[in-house]
Amino acid sequence: MSLSTQKTNQPGSPSNVHGPRAATRPDPSPVYLHAFRTHPAAPVPQAAPVRRDWMDSSHDRFANRCLPLLLGNQAGWIIPSTCTARVCWSGDRSKESLSVVTDEDSSPVHPVSHFGHGVLTWSIPYIFRTPPGYNLLVRGPSNFPKDAIQALDAIVETDWFQATFTMNWIITRPYHTVTFERGEPICMVVPQRRGELEDVRPAIGGLTDQPTLASRFEDWRRSRETFISDLRNGTEEAVKKGWQRDYFLGRDVEGHDAPEHQKRLRLREFQEENETA
Repeated sequence: MSLSTQKTNQPGSPSNVHGPRAATRPDPSPVYLHAFRTHPAAPVPQAAPVRRDWMDSSHDRFANRCLPLLLGNQAGWIIPSTCTARVCWSGDRSKESLSVVTDEDSSPVHPVSHFGHGVLTWSIPYIFRTPPGYNLLVRGPSNFPKDAIQALDAIVETDWFQATFTMNWIITRPYHTVTFERGEPICMVVPQRRGELEDVRPAIGGLTDQPTLASRFEDWRRSRETFISDLRNGTEEAVKKGWQRDYFLGRDVEGHDAPEHQKRLRLREFQEENETA
């Protein structure tokens, strides 16, 4: 299973953002993400593509109407497997209970059974470095479901750590063979500012305490209910429209454009150090 055959974003492409980006970023200075090869045949990490096969296969490709999903698809860089691997777990705790068969033993990105308990461990042939104060979220490719196995998320302090890390998946169904194809993404990396989540001050309250927001929400709810009813009843205008595009277009319930709205992430691709300006 592949993410998509669609071409990934080009280096340095401008982001599709309305309004000043710097206005919502606490520090507009560039953030580097260095990947130093530990294997000469290590694949180049790629900006995650916008497309997913399962979304394209949905009826009328309706899943591609969900802008939050599309942005989530692109939120990081992916690392592909450099071999085809077939794995099967017997349900036991031992490392030997996980059978791993690959078509290339010397592949730079290959899986092994290291921890037991049905955990599949992939080697990542890079030492990643980020600026001071930045971690690296290491996870499976976003919105990329895979039967009988689940990617495990981790956070690595790559601003000081001077070694490689692994990407781990856990089998969720014993006696079922899971196949990873050569070129299939097995890892996604996402830089994160350390402490940013801990600076968030969560609060909860009643909507009735926010009369303006409550009024706009009620307008949206009525509009949504009317549109769905018209669609079900075959009303010509609703059928022709197909779906409400306000969020996709960055338009609020009153028809005003959002001060800043992003329709696509355009991550830069990795470049060789001697090619970087």
